[in-house]
Amino acid sequence: MSSHPYAVLAAQRLLPVLRNADADDAVRATTALLAAGCRAVELTTSTPGWAAAVTRTAALADAHGRPALIGVGTVTTTVQAETALDAGAAFLVSPYPAPEVREVARRREAVFIEGGFTPAEIASAVRAAGAAKVFPAHVGGPRFLRSVRAVLPDAVLIPTGGIRPGEVPEWLAAGATAVGIGDGLPADPAELAAVFTGAALPARAHEERSTAGHRAAAPEPRP
Repeated sequence: MSSHPYAVLAAQRLLPVLRNADADDAVRATTALLAAGCRAVELTTSTPGWAAAVTRTAALADAHGRPALIGVGTVTTTVQAETALDAGAAFLVSPYPAPEVREVARRREAVFIEGGFTPAEIASAVRAAGAAKVFPAHVGGPRFLRSVRAVLPDAVLIPTGGIRPGEVPEWLAAGATAVGIGDGLPADPAELAAVFTGAALPARAHEERSTAGHRAAAPEPRP
């Protein structure tokens, strides 16, 4: 299985976005998520001491022994981007178009999921790196995402903002690669693990439907 962030997010289907009171809280929350079966977690620059939290969590592994992929969100400046990558971030995320961050990602060959809301902003991010964070997603809703998916069929699209865990299946059905969740994840370890198990189920069903459709429509391969 690929360890590229896009592949991990496509399999995980949920991307927890953590905004904690301090670095210790961020490390505790990330550790709990990894133990629950989550592998990719997004910390944010709004957390005091976020860089130290990235360094401490980037060395961890998930429940299956795979290296954690710790991303950093709300990255909008060159300094933040450089600091995040130096701390061990596996990917960067911005809430809106961020040319400075895009340049750092290009120069350092880093994964950058750039934010956008309008079709033009989303398409620009996808052209640059194959992925976009659709934010604030709740404003447009799943129907908006479905329209965007129709014109960007191969893009990695991660709607984030105002989405509750119970709404995730609707967003996946609308074409989300993964869904960013900032609030609402349970604190109980068993319940948290169930969330990630449940998130994987629609992913498998979606992949099966996509594969079946592809096989029906695809021409025979050339010899």
